[in-house]
Amino acid sequence: FFAPHPLFFIENHNNEVYSDCSGCQKPISGQFYHCSDCSYPTCFNLHKECAELPLEINHPCDRKHPLTLLPQSPTHPEKCCCYLCRIQWKGFVYSCSLCNFDLSLDDFFSPPTITVASHEHPWMLVSGKISFVCDFCGTDGDHSPFNCATCQLLVHKNCISLPRHIMITRHRHMISLSYSFRQNQVEDGMCRVCYLKVDTSYGSYRCSASDCNYIAHTLCATDKAIWDGTIMPKGYDERSGEVVHGPWNLITDVVEQISIGEPVVASEIKHSYHDHNLRLTFSGKNKDDDSQCDGCTRPISTPFYGCEQCKFFLHKDCAELPKQMPHPFHKHLLTLSNRHNEDGYSRCSACDRWYQGFQYRCYKRDCRFEIDIQCMLLSNTLKHASHDEHSLFLDHNNQGTSCSACFRTLNLGDVAYRCMKRCDFSLDVGCATLPLTAWYKYDRHLLTLTYSDDSEPSQHYCDLCEKEREPNSWFYYCDGCDNSLHLNCAIGDLPYMKLGNEFKYYSHKHPLTVVKNIWNCPPCKGCREVCNGQALECKESECNFTVHLGCL
Repeated sequence: FFAPHPLFFIENHNNEVYSDCSGCQKPISGQFYHCSDCSYPTCFNLHKECAELPLEINHPCDRKHPLTLLPQSPTHPEKCCCYLCRIQWKGFVYSCSLCNFDLSLDDFFSPPTITVASHEHPWMLVSGKISFVCDFCGTDGDHSPFNCATCQLLVHKNCISLPRHIMITRHRHMISLSYSFRQNQVEDGMCRVCYLKVDTSYGSYRCSASDCNYIAHTLCATDKAIWDGTIMPKGYDERSGEVVHGPWNLITDVVEQISIGEPVVASEIKHSYHDHNLRLTFSGKNKDDDSQCDGCTRPISTPFYGCEQCKFFLHKDCAELPKQMPHPFHKHLLTLSNRHNEDGYSRCSACDRWYQGFQYRCYKRDCRFEIDIQCMLLSNTLKHASHDEHSLFLDHNNQGTSCSACFRTLNLGDVAYRCMKRCDFSLDVGCATLPLTAWYKYDRHLLTLTYSDDSEPSQHYCDLCEKEREPNSWFYYCDGCDNSLHLNCAIGDLPYMKLGNEFKYYSHKHPLTVVKNIWNCPPCKGCREVCNGQALECKESECNFTVHLGCL
């Protein structure tokens, strides 16, 4: 009825199908129907009982009209706050268009009594169209709550299964579901995920550590973008799951140590990503002023470790990066890596820039998240000079908003930093990580990242490319010399690529080398404009090929 292709009946699952049932959204098990014409990400499978559902039913939630089976909810208004939109239900529904009422299959299959390990009493279904506020999540419901008569609680069916203890990458401790509703027991707090007020007369997730006041709405803490679905067992010892500080989590071996006052530091190390030993430099400059860290690809600065045989350098902090780390941008644990795609570079899932050097990657199945070291240094909050009156907070729900610096419209899944003080100010990660200063060959000073321009419109030009600047866009500026540059003209197309590194690209037969053109700037083979700053160059003498990354 809902499938455009024939469905084949499969008697035994045998772990051959990994997608969930398209009807009830639960994992496939037992007998089911499978479409062999559809493939990921549009797989279509149905449990036998979901495929054989009646097309029309009578239900206590709508005593006036029958409910009709539909493959998905009718279109709801943008930012609709109904229950199905809040839980992002994608499966079949029984619907009444006259009453604007939708019943998910999860509700349709609800048993009259449910017992779960996270609550000591059974839950009883109250069938019918009933308006209520869920005592666990604090949001409205319009039908079929479950009731605990002993505790006098009314909750959504989905909220019954909220786990007692979870870990999220937004916090270093385990957090636990709290739903004790004694008057004046706990003061309201601010949710550390959405940064809105938490009404503690309803349920919330709280940190049980004595010196920690972390709190989050139940729906925020268990959001699919925040929590990986892992339930922590009762009596779990957090120290047993510590991943950051254990010696097993380092990828360096200490070869030699020296004492500097009280602390003892490693003066020589063997790093897993380099063949030779690295020695520590505390002060002074490297012979090559253009040297970059092979970890974060930023200009090298002391203290750093260097190889005496190769041009391999690591900031001390980059050399001490742990093998595995959680990060608030992603719900899974991330693993340090120095491997990139077959062409020799990667694209950061946070700032969307091409980069080389070290990265943290997610190795969970079907998860392609990878992040450069520059973005890995960010946290839940950000204090940025462009909005110095308020702190900015990490937000995962940014679809439809735009970055206040570059005006790019953010997509589903984009993380950004937002002001929660009604300022309507947001920064995407790319703009949040722009360097505060930049170098310009015709200026004896460093240029400073500047956020507004009050000069005459006739002055809104870039001194490098000589093209017009948007008056409300950020730019780099030297007040002493009155030089202004577009962001890209100042930092280049490849700020996180290491000079001298080679990588392949399918449109050119030879490897391309990352170069920095300062005075002799050849034209780009793509756009024909001059390649100032970083570019890609073929070192084969017969090629004479230089190109901007964006023109490949």
